[in-house]
Amino acid sequence: MTITETFLLALALVMGLPWLVWRVLRTDNWAPLVVVQIVAGVLLGPGVLGVALPQVHDFLFPPGVIAALNGIAWWAVMIFVWLAGIELDLHQAWVARRETWTTAGLALVTPLVLGALAAALILTQPGWIGAKGQHWQALLGMGMACAVTALPILVLLMDRLTILRQPLGQRVLRYASLDDIAIWGVLALILLDWARVERQAGFLLLFPFVAWGLRAVMRRIGGRDRLYLGMLSLALLGFAADWAGLHFMVGAFLAGAILDKQWFDEAQMDMLRDHMLLTVMPVFFLSTGLRTQWDMGGFEVIGGALLLLAAAVVGKLAGVALAGRILGWPKGEAGVIGWLLQTKALIMIIFANILLDRQIITGTSFTALLLMAIGSTMLTMPMARRGLAKLVQR
Repeated sequence: MTITETFLLALALVMGLPWLVWRVLRTDNWAPLVVVQIVAGVLLGPGVLGVALPQVHDFLFPPGVIAALNGIAWWAVMIFVWLAGIELDLHQAWVARRETWTTAGLALVTPLVLGALAAALILTQPGWIGAKGQHWQALLGMGMACAVTALPILVLLMDRLTILRQPLGQRVLRYASLDDIAIWGVLALILLDWARVERQAGFLLLFPFVAWGLRAVMRRIGGRDRLYLGMLSLALLGFAADWAGLHFMVGAFLAGAILDKQWFDEAQMDMLRDHMLLTVMPVFFLSTGLRTQWDMGGFEVIGGALLLLAAAVVGKLAGVALAGRILGWPKGEAGVIGWLLQTKALIMIIFANILLDRQIITGTSFTALLLMAIGSTMLTMPMARRGLAKLVQR
């Protein structure tokens, strides 16, 4: 078979298998389609299919096919991160700044600290720090991975729970949006490359002028032209950030964060996000699964994942509970918000992918973080739905 034929066969498997499982088993209440897609990617990767049926794995995913899949995955996830940046509403965050900053800060710092403590224990063993990573980078990276909230997936889940456009949903979006800014800021710190410090300084110095110019042009155009210009700026800022050594995902987030959400039709942007999840994001999830490794053995990886999951869940719930006590929230509200902010799939996977790309963590660490993200996201829907039902009863 040609590379094109093999690619299309692999693509059919990637698109069809998760959807079939999701439909037949009706997993939406505990594992949304996006989670099933991630799990399918792991199962099709070298750690499972590659071990069970190595010849099938090698046939479906030769280097040429993997290169083609990676190209689609890069662009798909850049658009998704760009959409997450557009979702930021710093104006509303400023209007309700005491509540927003208190909640967002505690929801980020508490799981970050607990995650870093869990990582410190894990990193005492060899095989978790990448070839080009330092101890503090791996420690901070794994700790931050426990604090991440996946804003695009959070939007999707709250829409399913019918609270996205309600006051509670908008509050949760504000908290997650501020944490998103912190996540990319910490990532830029971790990726600081002294060999490219001049480029990085140049990027940061020029970016405000580029942002001002882009916003000025956006105000003067409308309709589909804004979307076209958005795609162009996404590619160029992604290139500039990667050339500077900050990774193209940092550029993708900034390309969206400098744009106003009101400049785009809300329904169309929601539809774009849904269509991305349906058409091309499964390719990203597969490419993520193809990077999972079990070099240290399943027991060590699963043990590390469970430790990180405990730190992430307990830290997020404790941080939001403390915020709720300080701000005087009604009983039960902090629990709902804490579980909603557990959503980690996608942004945490992107974050971990970048750490793996830069060899700050190993494939083993990446696999443990991926399993943690899957577990955390699978807990979100059932626990949040249960909490919402109790709030309604009260």
